[in-house]
Amino acid sequence: MDAILGVLIGVLVGWALVTYFQSIKQRQLVDSQSTILLDKIKTVCKLITVEGDFAEIYQYQDVKQRLLKLISSKKKALVVIKAKAYVGFDLSKIVLRADNNKKTIILEQFPQPEVLSIETNLNYYDKSDGIFNKFDAADLTGLHDEAKKQIQNKIPESGLIQAAQKEALETVLLVKTIVETIGWTLDYSDLNIEEHKLLKLKK
Repeated sequence: MDAILGVLIGVLVGWALVTYFQSIKQRQLVDSQSTILLDKIKTVCKLITVEGDFAEIYQYQDVKQRLLKLISSKKKALVVIKAKAYVGFDLSKIVLRADNNKKTIILEQFPQPEVLSIETNLNYYDKSDGIFNKFDAADLTGLHDEAKKQIQNKIPESGLIQAAQKEALETVLLVKTIVETIGWTLDYSDLNIEEHKLLKLKK
């Protein structure tokens, strides 16, 4: 009888140990999954949702004077700026929290749309140098910077930001798809995005 009792106790102890180590292993797997998910989402980083084309004409001129302003030299150019602006979301700015017990990623904060990049192409017309005032590399760099500023100033009135804002929910659903690839769920029920007023996104 004692021998049978000893065997039963041994089996129970063995089963308890196996169950314990399996639970630890499962918890480590869940913790690892949540870390991978959070890293994977932020690796997507910048997501372009809308793009816009711009064309501007910019007249540039620079005058230098010598000999007590008695002699002046002017360089000038007519610059046609063609640009493409990309607007979307920087996913590195989202705030996520993992609930490992429920295998759920909670999306607590979502970034506002922003200009992610501007590509410019400049064509020069009626370009002329002055006698002692000629175009150099610094001037061309400055013109490119000025072109980007010109386009940047046009974006708020272009409607691109508003168009990107309307794609916010689609972007959230993309994050949801990433989360679901390994059997987790995304909770964004409390997410608010500002578009003149607070817009509540629902599942």
